[in-house]
This record gives sequence, C-alpha cells and structure tokens, in this order.
Amino acid sequence: MRVLSLNVGRPKSVPYTAQPEGLTGIEKSPAAGPVRVAAPGPKGKAGSGVAGDAICDRRHHGGNDQAVYAFAREDLDEWQETLGAALPDGIFGENLTTEGVDVSGALIGERWRIGREVVLEVTSGRIPCRTFAGELKARVPEGRTDHWMKRFTERGAPGAYLRVLEPGEIRAGDPIEIVHRPGHGVTVALQFRAIAGENRLLPEVLAAGEALHPETIERARAYLARQQAGRQQGQGQAEGQGQAGPDERDGAPEAV
Repeated sequence: MRVLSLNVGRPKSVPYTAQPEGLTGIEKSPAAGPVRVAAPGPKGKAGSGVAGDAICDRRHHGGNDQAVYAFAREDLDEWQETLGAALPDGIFGENLTTEGVDVSGALIGERWRIGREVVLEVTSGRIPCRTFAGELKARVPEGRTDHWMKRFTERGAPGAYLRVLEPGEIRAGDPIEIVHRPGHGVTVALQFRAIAGENRLLPEVLAAGEALHPETIERARAYLARQQAGRQQGQGQAEGQGQAGPDERDGAPEAV
C-alpha cells in the first residue's frame, strides 16, 4: 500500500462553480517533492491540510475533518474504463492517489501512517458537487459524464476524507500502513450511503462514535430525534382515538 501521488491545486476561474469569485481549486496535479500536511483549523475558516493546496469553497470543503482527500487509483481505473477517457492522478480533486488501499472500504476512525511522520484518521466519504461535475465535463469528452453526481453516488466508492493526527511530510511513493482499525464495522461506503439519501442507515453509523465527521453525527442525531418525535406523536394520536368521545359514553344523548 502506498501513495502514488500527492496532488495540490491552484485557484482557477471557471463557469461551473457557485462561488461568488468563480474560483475553484479542484484541478489538482502531482507535486514534485515532499509536501507538508497538518491540521488546517476549523471548517469555514481554514482550507486544506496540504500545504499549497487551494480550497476556494470553505463552506463545504477543507477544515480539520476534511483536511486531506484520498481516492484509490483502482477506482480511478474503473471510471477510466467506464468513461473511455484518461483519468490522471488528481482529476477527482484528491490530494492522495493511493495504490493497494480499499479507501471506500476503510473504517471510520481507521488510522493510516504515511511515510515516517504523518498519521491520518478517516472521517467520512466525499459528496459529489456541482463543481466536481463541471470539472469532469470540462476535461472528459462531451457527453460521457452526463448525470455525473447521480452516477458517482450510485457507484458507492466516494473516496475518503481524513483528519491529521500527526503532521509531517508526504511524498509520492511513501508507504501507507494501517495502524488502527476500529471494531464497529462502519465503513466510508456505509457512511456515504447514509448521508447521500439512505437516511435509515444514519442511526447505524453512530456506532463509529466521535471519529465520525461532526456533520454526520449532527445529521444522524437529528434524524433520530425526528423519528422519536414521530413515534410519540403517533402514540398520542392512538391513545386519543382509544378514548370514548362524548357521544360514545354510556347514556350519552344521541346526536340530533
């Protein structure tokens, strides 16, 4: 298991982003040498955990729990065959293009040691967005990426966001060692399904505990609260229907 490439992006102006400035950093390419990786700070204020990597939409991307994005070369190769077009490392906006790692099958809270210094922890899958779809449409022959967000979601291999536990430098060729695997069984793929439409799975992913992306925890707890409120409301209605009304009691006058 190893890092095939460590990829960084520079801001560029495009017509397919919702950002007011029209900028995106999704186009990433392999860095030539070692690159420092560290926790960037809270989402909304901080960008990428990879030095020199641009995050232009800080509302949805970047921050400590999405510091690094990893995608498996094996999954890129499958998409390459499906689309009939070359997909170089970094084209999905990933910082780490990996080899030999089941990225979407990784467990939430799984920890990877990369090289000699860096330790990363898996937090969540990646939800496809309009900018991602626009970037693929711009770089792949016309028509082959139609309905991209739906197709990417249905494939169920979203890649993984990771937080930085121990900072340091990463370079292409660095080995990846899984140094911790939790016992809960909640994978990136399962968490992705839960937040991408299969709400019934949300309670299940809470088994991953605090290693989960905070937004997933919040969403799952809100879902459980709605379910509980619905059950209580239904129970109250059932109890109300079971009580005799004024015209149903013994000796009650008939309606006129």
